[in-house]
Amino acid sequence: MSADFSERRVKMVDGQVRTTDVTSAPLIEAMLSVPREAFVGDGQRDLAYIDEDIRISSGANGGGSRYLMEPSPLAKLLQLAEISAGDSVLDIGCGTGYSAALLSKLARSVLALESDSALADGARSALAVLACDNVTVVTGPLQQGHAAKAPYDVIFIGGSVEEVPAALLDQLAEEGRLVAVEGQGNSGVARLFFKTGGVVTGRRAFNAAIKPLPGFERTHAFEF
Repeated sequence: MSADFSERRVKMVDGQVRTTDVTSAPLIEAMLSVPREAFVGDGQRDLAYIDEDIRISSGANGGGSRYLMEPSPLAKLLQLAEISAGDSVLDIGCGTGYSAALLSKLARSVLALESDSALADGARSALAVLACDNVTVVTGPLQQGHAAKAPYDVIFIGGSVEEVPAALLDQLAEEGRLVAVEGQGNSGVARLFFKTGGVVTGRRAFNAAIKPLPGFERTHAFEF
């Protein structure tokens, strides 16, 4: 079965990732080496490499359903961040840990933040089995980031948001990058935020329809 999953990883990369303008050699190597099936439930392992989002939590406690992101948009977003081997990364909404495992192959250190304690526990277990020793999983509110270990060279938000909170932009290091998708469904846009001279600017990168990350809903003020 492990050989079969290895073949599926190759097919995923060749059929879903390379075909969407993902050319980063370190990222492609990471996606070929990290077993995606280790980050879904036992009953979902045969679905691990499909070109769709996979639900990993039903959000029974009112937190909203959570998903393992489809490989193609995940790869495009990680490539957009231009992660280098010396970078420290904040992975917001790490879920079961797949994105953190990929990031562990690209960066010096990864702080994986997760608000769902059950998902966080699963991420710790899976990452430990794979010896991703440069990843630390922390449980806490996603929209607040993790200021205790800031600043970060890269901040990756693993789901769409209505807007990026200022608290996260404040946690960027000088020359740091934040990658996020703002907007939901077909209106979603991947944006790259960059800090230089203490000022954060952002630019549109490409359209991206990914599942929303709960906790980032904009608060609408009451109007008369």
